[in-house]
Amino acid sequence: MKAKEITSQISKSAEFLNLIKWDFGASFSNDYSVQVEKGIAKQLKASQKQVLTIRVWNKSNLVGITSTSDISESGIQKALNQASIASEFGNKNESTDFSPLAKEPIKVQEVRKRSPVGIKKLLKILREAELKLLDSHKSITSIPYNGLSESFYERIYANSDGAFRNYSKSQAALYLYARAEEKNKKPRSSGSVKLGYGVDDIDIKSCISEASTKTISHLNYSSIRTDKYLICFSPEAFLTMVNAFSSIFNARSIIDGVSLSNKDSIGQQISNEALDIYDDGLNEKNITSAPFDGEGTPTKKLCLINKGKLENFLHSESTARIFKTIPTGHAGLGSKVSVSPDWLVVKRSDQCTDLNNALNHSKYEGEYVYIEELNAIHAGVRASQGSFSLPFEGWLFNKGKKESIESATVAGDIQYLLKNIVNIEIQQEVTTSGISPHVWVNELSITGDA
Repeated sequence: MKAKEITSQISKSAEFLNLIKWDFGASFSNDYSVQVEKGIAKQLKASQKQVLTIRVWNKSNLVGITSTSDISESGIQKALNQASIASEFGNKNESTDFSPLAKEPIKVQEVRKRSPVGIKKLLKILREAELKLLDSHKSITSIPYNGLSESFYERIYANSDGAFRNYSKSQAALYLYARAEEKNKKPRSSGSVKLGYGVDDIDIKSCISEASTKTISHLNYSSIRTDKYLICFSPEAFLTMVNAFSSIFNARSIIDGVSLSNKDSIGQQISNEALDIYDDGLNEKNITSAPFDGEGTPTKKLCLINKGKLENFLHSESTARIFKTIPTGHAGLGSKVSVSPDWLVVKRSDQCTDLNNALNHSKYEGEYVYIEELNAIHAGVRASQGSFSLPFEGWLFNKGKKESIESATVAGDIQYLLKNIVNIEIQQEVTTSGISPHVWVNELSITGDA
């Protein structure tokens, strides 16, 4: 069913049921994915998905919500009726409404249309990639986690006030996670992920090379003594940390009392003045970009931290109304709407002077710990308290030499971390979750086995 047709069908069904105020979000996708194990197909999947989420407001302006995969006339009527019934149990303490920006123009990224390559070709490509990775080094014994997928989807938002918007897109992903073993040494693992609008856009050779190089480099490992160290976060690791504590910017978290910020935090210095952070969902490097959020609010570039000061919060319609501002395009769709960041861009402030420019991950020869990847985020982060204790993959550097760290955790407080940034390198790198340079932090606690 086309976007206009489903909107018309919902409008007619709502009129038939005498429902005056409603909105909906819909998602339609065709997904294909494969996994292999030593050349043998481990999992082959092809699926068609359709999800329709409808909200209905009653005469008391309370909202009810329901979801369905049945988009027939009877299915839509049933969903509308269920949402209407649910509205009688809506939250009386906090209201939700249409976004005032749901009719504003949106910017849809122009991307060349890709076509599905199909399961057979996906399997062939992944088998070849697995074989090349296994052949890249004698110590690599298996690729326990791997996958190649492509997805083609359409998103729709519309409401009874006349708002209507939709877009369609494609996305492909390859991940290779290798395991290496040598005599008298523990098995070591690492991997690589590459994204593209289609399978033909993915740099498969680079993914294989990166997974191999990272895995083999971890074979030369040793334990690390428990102490405080100068830390260099990889771009990916720093973005992981910022996302883990994104409740600092989240208006919904502030209202719920689970954020380190409060309503009066805008303008406060929360980090070294060298730090700038933007949420830039429409960045041309963001393959997963969406032109509008779950409430139909246009996506836009938003400055979160400017020269170390908290500049903006992320808002839905309801939180923006409470804060007496406008929605920012970061809402989900629900009776109690969630808020989350899109795609973070970290950079060094243009006017920054108070940094140690000698700290460069490709040149510095002093002792420091390089954190490549943070793990167990959900278990090791206490966002409402600001604390973290996370296992990581990384290296100990000293006098230009590096040695993989066998097993260790990094622990601390996000407020301390942000205020003790001692360098933000100029060169930014694109990752799967955003853009960031390498970021250096002074004296974080590392707990090792030595």
